[in-house]
Amino acid sequence: MNFGEFGVSPGKVDELRERIARSGIDLSQIDESFVRGGGRGGQKINKTSSCVMLRYEPLDLVIRCQEDRRRSVNRFLALRRLIDEVEFRMSPETSPKGRRIAAIRERKRKRERGKER
Repeated sequence: MNFGEFGVSPGKVDELRERIARSGIDLSQIDESFVRGGGRGGQKINKTSSCVMLRYEPLDLVIRCQEDRRRSVNRFLALRRLIDEVEFRMSPETSPKGRRIAAIRERKRKRERGKER
């Protein structure tokens, strides 16, 4: 995968590069392809290949992203999702996704405890 130009702020790109370096992911192992989108958006979505699909073979991950009309932004978002998932699989306790899940579980536990009284 080529770590090229994204349509997002440089600060976000720097943060993503730092997370990639921390997790030790080799970008050459990520297979990137662009597929046609679908869903809402009409003719333009159905005609252009702005949907990004990333494959990371070592963990057998496939990430597909079509949140924006621009391919460059979708590339950034897909790569960020991939890094989130890799971090979560490597160490669920310390990853941002794992912390969000733990916080949601804690809120639900407190809510259920309040209903018992």
